[in-house]
Amino acid sequence: MAKVMTSDILVIGGGLAGIVTALEALRAGKRVTLADRDTAERMGGLALWAFGGMMLVNTPLQQRMKIQDSPEIALGDWLSFGELEAGERFSGETASQDDPRLQWARYYVEHSRAEVYDWLSNEGLKFLPAVNWVERGRFGDGNRLPRYHVIWGTARELVRCLLAALHRANGGGKLTLLHQHRVTGLEQQGGKVCGAWAVDEVTQEEVRLQADVVVMATGGINGEHGECRANWPTDRPQPATMLNGAHPHADGRLHHWIADSLGGQITHAGEMWNYAAGIEHPYPHFAGHGLSIIPCKSALWLNHRGERIGPEPLVTGFDTHWLCQRVAEQEQPWTWHLLNWRIAAREFAISGAEHNARIRAKQFPLFVKELLLGNHNLVRQMQRESRDFLVADTLGELAGKMNARTATHHIDPAVLQATADAFDANFTSGVHLHNDPQIRLIQHAREWKPDRLRTCKPAPLQKPGAGPYIAIRMQLITRKSLGGLRTDLQSRVLDVQGAPVPGLYCVGEAAGFGGGGANGKRSLEGTFLPGCIMTARAAVRSIIAGG
Repeated sequence: MAKVMTSDILVIGGGLAGIVTALEALRAGKRVTLADRDTAERMGGLALWAFGGMMLVNTPLQQRMKIQDSPEIALGDWLSFGELEAGERFSGETASQDDPRLQWARYYVEHSRAEVYDWLSNEGLKFLPAVNWVERGRFGDGNRLPRYHVIWGTARELVRCLLAALHRANGGGKLTLLHQHRVTGLEQQGGKVCGAWAVDEVTQEEVRLQADVVVMATGGINGEHGECRANWPTDRPQPATMLNGAHPHADGRLHHWIADSLGGQITHAGEMWNYAAGIEHPYPHFAGHGLSIIPCKSALWLNHRGERIGPEPLVTGFDTHWLCQRVAEQEQPWTWHLLNWRIAAREFAISGAEHNARIRAKQFPLFVKELLLGNHNLVRQMQRESRDFLVADTLGELAGKMNARTATHHIDPAVLQATADAFDANFTSGVHLHNDPQIRLIQHAREWKPDRLRTCKPAPLQKPGAGPYIAIRMQLITRKSLGGLRTDLQSRVLDVQGAPVPGLYCVGEAAGFGGGGANGKRSLEGTFLPGCIMTARAAVRSIIAGG
């Protein structure tokens, strides 16, 4: 006979959205069971490994930097960049202003300050004292203003802080934490969801989890690449191989169970927030695990033959979605970054908490030192640990290492040399006479002081003393799902008729960060952690109100 456990609220998933849901429910006096597939040490999901950047609107930090933002400006950027406009075809019907995704977009820009910035500040979290400018758009259609706030301590500090708050809120023993438990299906009585069935993956014991309401916080649907490829839009290029920057547990199985058994609607599953520059994780946590690097603006982005990809060069910071399309359409499933040590020390970075030690450990003096003098330690670490990070004293030697890495003869040393020479020719007549679009984008980026600190002044790749040369082999890496279960502003799961499924809520990435895809086709970047927080808090407010 299955073990039976009873609570007021069952939360499925121990990532950020699940933690916030449980925390707010405990503070409201509710008994909570939180069931998660991973170990106790990995509680926090992707947030445990994330960098901690957040797209926030009209914050005190923006105001101190004299950034005049507003929800109206942010909403215009959001809708145009995401191609998320009223009138778009949605599930066979023309979308209206009442579309849940549009509602969540409006709610986000109007409430991110109070619901995220102020709330986290009250929890004791701080942000780096500079707002970064990301996803500017290739044609001015992205973030018109800097909005990217970085948590001091990375998202790992965010998880640590909220887990500590969770345990403090459990003074009455109203929280039950179940690790390594896989939910296999939900339970209904009288047309209302009233719990779930789970399996203890250590003992294989079946557990019945009874609750008044159930909150889905299971993460995305593209951690398993079979599911990812099945949802891939047919009109977009798809590379032959990809790295996994999500987690195999994010397989969408429970999404499909809810759709098949309860009439819930999975929507916009083909919209994903992948990254164009992934490298193999030197110490993978699962098969195919990749690291998402932040591409160096000053590096030359090359195809498999060592030729510069063009005619419009690939430069990060403007349109991640477009970068992914361009990388995916290449003849081979890998591309190259060509740079030198000078560029790498100043610009090379890896997204996430794992490789941002100074921010993670909140070592401000050392962080500033690396910012000003270059992060040579990280470059040396990658040289030691990564098969995809190649270093050589000459371009000819580098070409040989690039071919050895791919077990091909695609790179002709003469072609690689010609690529570098053609770029360097921009500087032969002086810095005021170059006419390269990548250089123009770099100069534009450097107008914003935080970017100027992290971006090299344009210079020849073969500038004396700037070596040795570096080539980084990169692949597209999957990351986040922009689609998911369709939900309303109360985070209630909606069926195909648009009616709430009684007793069932969905939060975070499982709900496409709100509404089943509030970002549309593109994110302004940094909308994911706040989306988890806001959808979770909305769910608890609705539950407490009897929704």
